[in-house]
Amino acid sequence: MDLSVRIGELELRNPVLTASGTFGYGTEYADFVDFNCLGGIVVKGTTLHAREGNPYPRMAETPSGMLNAVGLQNKGARYFVEHIYPVVSELPTQVIVNVSGSTIDDYVAVAAMMNELERIPAIELNISCPNVKQGGMAFGVTPEGAASVVKAVREVYAKTLIVKLSPNVTDIVAIARAVEEAGADSVSLINTLLGMAIDAERRRPLLSTVTGGLSGPAVKPVALRMVWQVAQAVSIPVIGMGGIRTATDAVEFLLAGATAVEIGTANFIDPSVSQKIAYGIAEYMARHGMERVSDITML
Repeated sequence: MDLSVRIGELELRNPVLTASGTFGYGTEYADFVDFNCLGGIVVKGTTLHAREGNPYPRMAETPSGMLNAVGLQNKGARYFVEHIYPVVSELPTQVIVNVSGSTIDDYVAVAAMMNELERIPAIELNISCPNVKQGGMAFGVTPEGAASVVKAVREVYAKTLIVKLSPNVTDIVAIARAVEEAGADSVSLINTLLGMAIDAERRRPLLSTVTGGLSGPAVKPVALRMVWQVAQAVSIPVIGMGGIRTATDAVEFLLAGATAVEIGTANFIDPSVSQKIAYGIAEYMARHGMERVSDITML
């Protein structure tokens, strides 16, 4: 069986990726996952300058998932180039960097730096994070704003450009079409849904930021619907994510039109889940007599 997929110029040995913000830089999971069994990893969000993130508490469990308001804590792009890249470049899988920013110039500067790294074949533009007061939401909620970032980054970035879309919009199809026209090679969706949790006894929100991003099983039906809608509307590959816990969940996204999937919150429950899902997809193909993973996509 052939499980390989292609996202722009990016070749993956199978359609299973790990989602940014849930897998660190990959090395944290080395004791649990054989990287040879994954299509790739998307490392945690990287910004031009170091960010401390939001005050604690910034994570909260919900009945069917979790809320987070980490706020893109990282040591900045230069630190990544000098200290993280030499390590992750040796991993036996594709490494994709999630790029975030508060201004278009920030996105452009980080993308230009990533363009020079030989072992980083793709970036994922996070224009949709609901935890950042500047940039993320403003760019990701309108076709014009989203396209402006993609167009600017496309001028300095020559490799595979994936754009991560926000579900916190009225018409995600219009935004997907806009970023495709602006030069995106692929779109990934969905990022977290904006949510809130309250401690009734203490009479205060569970998160320091009051609201945060909801992920996990609760968002899967919304994610699946949006992936299906976008896959019908664009000609570039779609990467689906949102509540995937099992191989069956992943297959549902592939059936809905996704070329690949990202595994996020489930990594916190089972650090080896991404590898299990990759095996499970192969088993599904064998049961149904499929030769290529692209045969799964039928809707």
